[in-house]
Amino acid sequence: MKSHDVRFWEIRPNKSVKNGKTVVRSYTVRWTVAGREKSKTFERKALAVRFLGSLVQAANQGEPFDVETGLPESLLRKERPTLTWYAVVRKFVSANWARQPAKTRSSIVDALATITPALVTAEKSKPDASLLRAALVRYALHPPSHEGDVPAELVDPLRWLERHSLPVTELAKAENVRRALDAVAVTMEGRRAAATTIARKRAVFHSVLKYVVRELKLLDSNPLHDVDWSAPEIRKRVDPRVVPNPAQARQLLSATTYVGRLNGRGRRLMPLFACMYYAALRPGEAVGLRVTDCHLPEEGWGRLTVVKNRPQAGKRYTDSGESHDDKGTKRRGEDEVRPIPIPPVLVRILRDHVKEFGTAPDGRLFATSTGKLVASSSYWRVWDQARMIGLSPEQAASPLAHRPYDLRHAAITTWLNAGVPAPEIARRVGHSEEVLWKVYAGCLDGDEMRINRLIETALAA
Repeated sequence: MKSHDVRFWEIRPNKSVKNGKTVVRSYTVRWTVAGREKSKTFERKALAVRFLGSLVQAANQGEPFDVETGLPESLLRKERPTLTWYAVVRKFVSANWARQPAKTRSSIVDALATITPALVTAEKSKPDASLLRAALVRYALHPPSHEGDVPAELVDPLRWLERHSLPVTELAKAENVRRALDAVAVTMEGRRAAATTIARKRAVFHSVLKYVVRELKLLDSNPLHDVDWSAPEIRKRVDPRVVPNPAQARQLLSATTYVGRLNGRGRRLMPLFACMYYAALRPGEAVGLRVTDCHLPEEGWGRLTVVKNRPQAGKRYTDSGESHDDKGTKRRGEDEVRPIPIPPVLVRILRDHVKEFGTAPDGRLFATSTGKLVASSSYWRVWDQARMIGLSPEQAASPLAHRPYDLRHAAITTWLNAGVPAPEIARRVGHSEEVLWKVYAGCLDGDEMRINRLIETALAA
């Protein structure tokens, strides 16, 4: 916070008695900024006079004074340490690593590995882009790696970054902020990045700059707010083309059982996909589901209690060293759970799955043949093959059910179109009502005909 309300007092000599004589030990300059008293002590009077003179001169020239430090902008800039962008992002990552989930850590590292090579003072002798990225991802922006030695092949790229990284105070200039924003707008191959990727990396850039302003106090304000640069608009509504209708969803679930028939790979994973469709689970929630989280009666509806979300982030980003993170449900506290009633069809599927394949040693419902966590790459491969089996060639070439996550979209849209109250759907899926209506409504493949008939009936009345 800045203020022009500044008042000065006379320099005060600080005296003491030594051997019966009064001796001046130091001199204190006193002033107030917005009513807050400030002071600074000097050993010699000449230094105190010079400092007071600089304060008075700044006030006479109309400079705003920082309320916290009591200094005008001109002196504040002189007293700030010179830190490079490279040094700042290393401090930022280290300060935030422990309290972030694995996926967020991965996202932060990815964004800063994109931005940091762009904020340099020279392009001459710049190492290869892939080598710079490797140096940042594998060591500089990965705090656990700092306990060991720098890999030999990364020493030179890191030294180059240390010498040529832009001083962070230079980000007060709009052209340097634009360099970072332009970097997040393209891929490593030079193509236009996806809108969601640009928004995610820009958000990380904003967070680091906020850290620079609020905690390091190396800039007066976040320069990102002053740059006229617009990210592409993110599509917030689910593409209706990707959402299978109930018949298509059942057909795809059946098709997964034909994948890898000799080793049972598809049959082992079909119930995982069924949880995404019949219970609207996120993939990470389905992967983390335990048999103790399931109430599976012989008849009627059952219940799943979602306790854990096990998203895959990579071994480098989890505290356990496993590929999957282990955390509470999304947007909820670690101890919060989400009970979801499930229809009899899913109850039967899960009961049959436990009977045929059992559970993992730790009680997880879904596991590989060796009891390990199911990797996203594994269920993606099965899903890709199931689409080829369960859809027509035209449908398989379309975006229809392109991702396993589209089964969750189908579940939510089906519930909405069936008339299930939005608050209840929001509770079951862990979303807000606003998100439901904004993102999911009106996406069901083939539902246009039904809606058109409703309109025709209304028009004919």
